[in-house]
Parts: sequence; structure tokens; C-alpha cells
Amino acid sequence: MNERKLIVADPTPLGLFGLAIVTLVASSQKLGWTADTSLIIPWAIFLGSFAQLYASIQDAKKNNVFGATAFGAYAFFWFGVAMTWMIQLGVFGEKMASLADPHQLGVAFVGYLIFTLYMTIASLSTNKMLTIIFILIDFLFLGLSLSNFGIAKEPMHLFAAWSEFAIALVSFYGSAAIIINAQFGKIVLPIGKPWVKKAEPAAAV
Repeated sequence: MNERKLIVADPTPLGLFGLAIVTLVASSQKLGWTADTSLIIPWAIFLGSFAQLYASIQDAKKNNVFGATAFGAYAFFWFGVAMTWMIQLGVFGEKMASLADPHQLGVAFVGYLIFTLYMTIASLSTNKMLTIIFILIDFLFLGLSLSNFGIAKEPMHLFAAWSEFAIALVSFYGSAAIIINAQFGKIVLPIGKPWVKKAEPAAAV
């Protein structure tokens, strides 16, 4: 019996687009260009969360451990952030909102900073565009962590905001580059070769 090969399209452009939209909208609030978080929540859930979760699942089908882990982890991050904002806005009751400790959010940001640091190292074997995004995410979580713990709160908040805005711009570029290059069958928008070349798999003994 012939086995049918599963063909899965590259989900990276969609995942990067989801990341671009949610960081663009979220950074606009941090930078003071827009106000409050109520209308960021839908974009956090549908673009930051579901779009990246879909990309994660598709990458898992392709046995792309890096892509599946990255998109999945950040998808669940945005689910968590969306619920955090809903708690702060009193969606689940005023008592729950009053008991919210922002330091717990800071601890979560530190955890994601640790995750992003080792993913940044792993990204060195992908392409320069992705590595730049991960470095900017490192900056974002560093700023958010320090700000939430009250360490240089305002400067770190602004540092995080500009880092997040830069993530949006580079993610838009990356999404566009992958789609346009694939459609034209040639490099129109370069994403850069890997910083570190992958080692060849060891031959079976």
C-alpha cells in the first residue's frame, strides 16, 4: 500500500504576521499613541494567540521542533497576557482585580526572558531575520521584567515599548519576505543566511 505524503505549507509567514499585528497594537499603547488595553485583547487572542498556535501546530506536522516550540510558547504567552488584561479590567470580578500582584507578572516575564534567551541561541542556525526578532524579544522581556519589579520603571517600560514596536516592523518584513520570495521563486527580500551552520547528522553505525 502506498503511503500518502502529508504536504504542509510553511506556516511561518502567518505566524510572523500574527506576531507583527499584536506587537504593533500593544506597543502603540505602551508608547502612549493609544489608550488602555480593552481593544488590544481581541488582537492578542486571535493574532497573537490563535495565529501563532496554528503556525505551531503546522510546524509540528513538519517536524520543525524550533518553529513549533517558538510559535506555541508565544501563542500561550498572548493567551496569558489577554487574560491578565481581562482580570485587571474586572472582567472576572472586582475582587480578583484587586488581588492582582504585578510582581507575579514580572516573574512570568523573567521566565519568558530565560526561554527567549535559549531560543535566541537556537535561532542562530535559522536565518538572520529570525535572530534579530529573538534579540528584540529578549530586549522586550528584559524591559518588562525590570519595569514590573519597579527597577527603573519608566525607562524600562519605554525600552520595552520601542523593542516591541521594532519586533512588529521586523516581523512584517519577515512575513512579507517569505511570501514574496516563495511566490517569485527567487530572493527578492533577503532574510540572511544562518549565523551558525547546522552540523550534518551523524551517519548510522
